[in-house]
Amino acid sequence: MGRGRAKAKQTKVARALKYSSPTMDLDALQREIGSGTAVTDDDEQYDEYADRYSSYDSDEDDERR
Repeated sequence: MGRGRAKAKQTKVARALKYSSPTMDLDALQREIGSGTAVTDDDEQYDEYADRYSSYDSDEDDERR
């Protein structure tokens, strides 16, 4: 015995989560994550290597098939 009270509380919490529609503060979430609006293009630093090693990339594709 004794499990009835705990089960009732779990059921109450589960129903509250299921049927509630929480409001989302997206600005607060963005501040918490620490993401800015600026997007950097990291691919530019690898362009030199992509040109240099592009011939190896096509060789690997041929070997896999």
